[in-house]
Amino acid sequence: MYESVVEALPDEATLVERAREGDVAAYGRLVEHFQEIAFRIAYLITGSPTDAEDAAQAGFLKAYAGLGRFRAGAPLRPWLLRIVANEARNRRRHERRQARLLPRVGAAEVSRAGAPSAEEIVLADETHRQVTEALWRLRDDERLVTFARSFLDLSEADAAIVLDRPAGTVKSRLSRGLAHLRDDLHWEPDA
Repeated sequence: MYESVVEALPDEATLVERAREGDVAAYGRLVEHFQEIAFRIAYLITGSPTDAEDAAQAGFLKAYAGLGRFRAGAPLRPWLLRIVANEARNRRRHERRQARLLPRVGAAEVSRAGAPSAEEIVLADETHRQVTEALWRLRDDERLVTFARSFLDLSEADAAIVLDRPAGTVKSRLSRGLAHLRDDLHWEPDA
């Protein structure tokens, strides 16, 4: 369906171990590798490119400070994305308390400044615009799970970790989210 958002980092375990020992350059390579997916998950939660960027940066800082608690040998991506997602949720709650505004609805510019990403080019197509708008019409819990599984290519287990939800909840919300998308976009299941 979609290509994997993040290819495996061949020397991830080595970089994590070096970062745990204080090697900032090693952690910088990890940040560089995961920054795009971290931004995307934060944007999905906050709905704001600025807040997403801030949440991703704060998440990376918190992850660096917490590397001593990271279980050696475990995959870094779900652990790191969970920290970023929690930071994004905190920023979203804070923003709601401060502004007392309704959540933002509709498709928004997802990328950072600079050259357009492949996603921006694809989203320019009318069909993708409709899908994006339909995603934003889903309930928050359904949108997060649907986006994480379908567009970020997270496994069910990784999505459960990142979104801090039981695997069964991820599975049921994905099913409901996809059903709502099919209804909203008038898609017929393949025969």
